[in-house]
Amino acid sequence: MQGGCGMAKLYMMRHGQTLFNVLKRKQGWCDSPLTATGIEQARAAGEWLRGHGIAFDHVYSSTSERACDTCELVVPGVPYVREKGLKEWNFGTFEGLTEDTNPPLPYGDFYVPFGGEGEMEFRARLMDTLKRIMDRPDHECVLAVSHGAACAQVLRALDYDYRSSGKRLGNCCIVEYDYSPSLGLSVCDIYNPND
Repeated sequence: MQGGCGMAKLYMMRHGQTLFNVLKRKQGWCDSPLTATGIEQARAAGEWLRGHGIAFDHVYSSTSERACDTCELVVPGVPYVREKGLKEWNFGTFEGLTEDTNPPLPYGDFYVPFGGEGEMEFRARLMDTLKRIMDRPDHECVLAVSHGAACAQVLRALDYDYRSSGKRLGNCCIVEYDYSPSLGLSVCDIYNPND
C-alpha cells in the first residue's frame, strides 16, 4: 500500500459492529446502532488510516445511520456526503430477521418477490454510484463508508475472490482500489485494522 494517494484511489469501508451484527440479524436498509466495540473499531480504523499517511480529498457515506456514525468516527470533523447509492442490499420483508433465514448462496433474485433487490440490481446500483463518485473532478483519494454485502458485491463484480486469498470483510475492513475512468476499479488489497 502506498503511504499517500498519488493516483486515483478509492477506499471502501464497512461500518463498525452494530447491535444487529451481535444479534445475527439482517440489517439491509433497516438499521441498528453501533455497539461500544463498533465505536472503538471505527476509531481504530481512523488511526490506522492516519498512521499510513492516507488523507482523503472527498468522503462519502451510505445514508444508513450505522455508516454515517462510523464515518464521523473515522474522519472526525471532516465534511462528508451522504449517498443513498452506497446503502446495503435491500432484503425486503426479510429485514431484521435472523440470519438463519438466509437462502443458500448465491442469493440472486431471492429477495425480489419479498420487496427487496435482486443481486444484479444491487450490483449495478453500487458500481454506478462508485463510478459517478470517482469521475467527479479532483477525486484523487476517496473514502466511501458502506456495508458488508456491498463491499463483497463490488469485489464479485470485479471477479475478486477475497476468501481464497485468505482475506475477510470484518467490521471496519478497508478495501483499497485503484481507479481510472477508462479501466474502472481494480482491487489493490483488503485491510482489517482491528485484527
